[in-house]
Parts: sequence; structure tokens; C-alpha cells
Amino acid sequence: MRKTTSYIAVASMMGLMACGDAAGTFYNEAGSSVDEGGFGNPTMTNSLISQGKLQVAETLARRFASEVPPTINFAFNSAALDGQARSILSRQAAWIKQFPEIRFRVYGHTDLVGSDSYNRSLGQRRANAAVNYLVGQGISRSRLEAVVSFGETRPLIVTSGPERQNRRTVTEVSGFVTGHPNVIQGKYAALVYRQYTQIGTRAERTNTYADFGTQIGGTE
Repeated sequence: MRKTTSYIAVASMMGLMACGDAAGTFYNEAGSSVDEGGFGNPTMTNSLISQGKLQVAETLARRFASEVPPTINFAFNSAALDGQARSILSRQAAWIKQFPEIRFRVYGHTDLVGSDSYNRSLGQRRANAAVNYLVGQGISRSRLEAVVSFGETRPLIVTSGPERQNRRTVTEVSGFVTGHPNVIQGKYAALVYRQYTQIGTRAERTNTYADFGTQIGGTE
């Protein structure tokens, strides 16, 4: 009887932990884990783990997010890229060019104004706009994907009103280029520790950071 009670208690605790994890990740940034979105299906995940790629992909995802701004923002009800967005996407393109073994996904988001169906369409247009700009910077379209947007379902700021920080796209590492020599030969350490040489003068980099800070903090 005591064993049965213990088993039930353990099972209940595990269930609560699982619910807690789900609640904790609900409001996370889209694709915040490489195992979500880019590697969402179990077959792909198991393959990556068995090949030792998943940890490398996650490490590279963190590198990308720390070395270049992964997020751009949009005006209300617009998928047009302003000057700040183009500047950030140019920096993303410079990083992506130096890591030709990696694929990326761009996630589109909106604020909570408008219907769900309209916002999903708008988020997709924003993702498409970001991908098209990166392609125009010399990135192969085969390495980029504008995914079905999360629309209004992943707000950074939970509000029913217009909110610039929610109107965004997020560029993230999604995997490896199939057939690339370094991937085939398993040269993952070379990828993780490859130096990213930022393009541009010190003044240009400083101004871009200042613009990015203003953009993130601004509202309509």
C-alpha cells in the first residue's frame, strides 16, 4: 500500500513539474530553444542528438544571438523595413556569410491588435520581408526560411494595445546545411570557435548599437 502511494506521489510530482515547464516556456521568445520550431519533430531531434549536433546547434544559436541583434521591429500594421531594421539585417547578413555551414529561420510576430488570422498573415509578411533583405545581401535563399508566423501568440509585452516590441521578426539558427564539407566531416569545434569579424568602422558599430537600443525601447 505504501509503495502504491509512493508511486502515485512521484507520478503526481512529475506531472506538476511538466506543467510548470510548459507554463514557463509559454511566453518565451519564438524558437528560444533550438529544439522548438527548427527541430520540432521527434525524428529530427533524435537524429541530431545521435549525431552530436544538437548541442553544437544550440551553442551556435547562442553565439548568433549574443554577437548580432537577432530582432528587428516594425511600424504598426506594416511589413516595411525601416532604416534601423535594414541596418540590423545587414549585420545579421555579415555574420551569416562567415558561417556558411548554418541554416536560419526567421519568425514573424505582431502585437495583439487585430484578428488572429490577419496577424498571422502580417507576421508572415514581416518574416518574408526580412528573408528577402538577407537574400539581397548575398545570402543563399536555400539557407533561409520564413516560417509560418506566430502572429500575435508570442508577445514580449502582454498588452491588448499597440506595442512596438511585439511587432518584430526574430532570426535564429535552425540547423546545418546538408552536404556541407565541414558538416560531413564533423568539424563542429571549428564552427563553434570560429571568430566572427564584424564588418564596419568602430563609429558605425557604436551608432548601430545606439540605434538598436533606441528601437527596442521605443513605442508608437
